[in-house]
Amino acid sequence: MAISMFSCKNEFERIRAGGNPDMIYEYGFKLYEKEEYLKAQTLFEQILSSYRGKEQAEKLYFSYAYTHYYLNSYLSAAFYFKNFAQTFSTSSLREEAEFMAAFSNYKLSPGHKLDQTYTLKAIEDFQNFINLYPNSPKVEQSNAYIDELRVKLEQKAYNEGQLYFDLKQYQSAMQSFENLLRDYPETKNAEMVRFQILESAYLLAENSIYEKQKDRYQEVLGKHEVFKNKYPRSKMLKEASAIRNKSNEKLKEFSNVRYQN
Repeated sequence: MAISMFSCKNEFERIRAGGNPDMIYEYGFKLYEKEEYLKAQTLFEQILSSYRGKEQAEKLYFSYAYTHYYLNSYLSAAFYFKNFAQTFSTSSLREEAEFMAAFSNYKLSPGHKLDQTYTLKAIEDFQNFINLYPNSPKVEQSNAYIDELRVKLEQKAYNEGQLYFDLKQYQSAMQSFENLLRDYPETKNAEMVRFQILESAYLLAENSIYEKQKDRYQEVLGKHEVFKNKYPRSKMLKEASAIRNKSNEKLKEFSNVRYQN
């Protein structure tokens, strides 16, 4: 076994150093088929420029992109698959390359607590794929990935609103929650989010300077009406009504001249 491994290493080095593009091409695909992707990638990279404009270039570049994917270099894989799709726009492999560019960005998408740049990129790429190939068998899978990624973005948006709330930055919390409902109108958490908007509005009013309190308590009543109309059977309706009643009591005080003085 040791002799065999040594022999293979020597052959790889001999062919790589020999500089013969045809021999490197042939041996590179031999390694690729054996799933020795790092060595295959090294050889493919060496001859990419030699085959530019030739018939073999399409297979070579496509396989080169896949070596990055198989080696978990998803950033590079996304780049090379996208570049392949643009360079070989009439290729029968373009559809797969477009999908793999999106899927590579999907692989780069981190947990919802981290930066979601690649999540957004993956969604964009999957949507472009669907638009380009509406009859592709991969459309259903692409839509499923988009839904999964959007849930991650929604969770991040909710966490941001909750963080503002915990930090007692109620105006920012309210704005974040309202943005969440605008961006994800089908969210399953809409009821809770609308209640937190109401709660944030009340706490904002309560912690405001006197000159702003009246307008803000009136805004609370408006938020309560929205919540009550949308969720008349909500388990949180009792709490919502308590917030409305407190706000009404505060507003009554504003009509009391002695209180104002």
